[in-house]
Amino acid sequence: MVHTILASRVPVVMYVAPNGSRAASAGTYLIYASHVAAMAPGTHLGAATPISLSPGFPGSPPPSKPSKEPDNDSDPSTASSHKSINDAVAYIRTLAELRGRNADWGEKAVRDAATLTASAALKEHVIDLIANDVDELLSSVDARSVTTAAGELRLTTKGRSVVALEPDWKMQLMSAITDPNVALILLMIGIYGILFEFWSPGVIAPGVVGGICLIVALAALAVLPVNYAGLALLLFGIILMMAEAFIPGFGVAGLGGIVAFVIGALFLFDPAQSDIPIAVSWQVLAGLTALSATFFAGVLGFAVRARRCPARTGAEQMIGSTGEVVSWADNVGRVHVNGELWEARSSQKLSEGQKVRVVSRTGLTLAVEASS
Repeated sequence: MVHTILASRVPVVMYVAPNGSRAASAGTYLIYASHVAAMAPGTHLGAATPISLSPGFPGSPPPSKPSKEPDNDSDPSTASSHKSINDAVAYIRTLAELRGRNADWGEKAVRDAATLTASAALKEHVIDLIANDVDELLSSVDARSVTTAAGELRLTTKGRSVVALEPDWKMQLMSAITDPNVALILLMIGIYGILFEFWSPGVIAPGVVGGICLIVALAALAVLPVNYAGLALLLFGIILMMAEAFIPGFGVAGLGGIVAFVIGALFLFDPAQSDIPIAVSWQVLAGLTALSATFFAGVLGFAVRARRCPARTGAEQMIGSTGEVVSWADNVGRVHVNGELWEARSSQKLSEGQKVRVVSRTGLTLAVEASS
């Protein structure tokens, strides 16, 4: 974006507004690169220290604070940090010299993350003017001469109409899915959808929806400052809640899974790696935690009920069935069970037409007893 401004044949006016807004980090470079820089009252700029956009790994040290002198040139991370800071300093000083702005304060904004209010920025010759609104801005910059790639131009902005350029649907979609709350919700929908598809093969819809949501969530996480320790805790919590449905943990695994899920969601995004606050709201976290606990409690209930149900397949399905003696002699005979004739044996004395109950099955022979 800065290179586009420098090579532009059209004058670019950067305006920090409305009240309470800021031009931090990359915004400071844009202010320095613009042909005309303006701010509204109650705004500020600065804090332009370079910050790594790569996600942090568990156990990795936090980004070091900028300093003017390297502490240890042999440390690759320190050397890389000083390299990026010195490069950023040279870049912002170049912009300052090109536009006639305060180069010393620009260096301070990079090295020390310094900031300025609108009035202080005007006093320090970082910006050109302060305007309360767009109309006042257009009136203030009217007749001002600026130097562009096409040469020197004179601005005629007073009374001009303003056309707002809204981001297209792609940018709006990316802005929506890269919201930490939306990214976490999509991640959970994706995981649950795929799990449901594994538990109920052939349903298809949960797997398709889950797969799409999971891929979109991973795309969002790729541009967010993800803490992999938090992500690991989040996934571990889901695994523990799943395990509660299959192991006799008396709720320990499920409770541990809920705790791990909450802690993982809290630490999923690392605000130290971003210039703006990034965190999951407690409302979304509470909702997802309650949903996860309810979901896996339901799975646990289904599993318990399934264990209590009699077998529907195999040899065990005959156990408990009732039938009628067709013929009997001594301790063996034939019985009619579930519409079929079976060879049977019993330690009890039975008679033709007597009701019996299946106790066990060995091969094609049933062990029966008199049914009360």
